Amino acid sequence: MGILRQLGEYLFIVKRDPKEERTTMMKAMHGMNRISILIFLVALLVMLFKLVILPFFKH
Repeated sequence: MGILRQLGEYLFIVKRDPKEERTTMMKAMHGMNRISILIFLVALLVMLFKLVILPFFKH
């Protein structure tokens, strides 16, 4: 399984494989990964806003 497919499954973009075993530990791990990816994306958006967009409005 590729990295991009796994990211797609974490973010509910790609359907997961129904044949894949789904244990409680796997659910917990995927949930934690999903949260960390979303927090990372929010941090990137904040950095982009502070470094690129905000300087245009300062004089």
